[in-house]
Amino acid sequence: MQGGFFRIVHSVVLSIPRGRVMTYGGIARFIGRPGAARMVVYALRSTPPGVEIPWHRVVGAGGRIPKRSSFEDADEHLLQESMLRSEGTPFTAGGKVDLSLCLWEPDESVP
Repeated sequence: MQGGFFRIVHSVVLSIPRGRVMTYGGIARFIGRPGAARMVVYALRSTPPGVEIPWHRVVGAGGRIPKRSSFEDADEHLLQESMLRSEGTPFTAGGKVDLSLCLWEPDESVP
């Protein structure tokens, strides 16, 4: 079950266009697992080495870019923000991703 869930999450994330984002909870709802936002986080964090997926296009509720608690990932939120800005993703004056302008809603053609 977990492997299939991870593959579906990766497939959805791979389909997010440049300059657009989805939330962890939005992905969970889209794949029919409302309430599984933390599992979406885990699926992204468990991406095998060498597999390229645009993890930076997935943000927290309300457009938050979550700060990681571990020392090795302490500055990952800065990298994520930089990557999003380089793609033209709009931000609010408060530093959150402006979901009103760039939230992506996949259609049923996305696996």
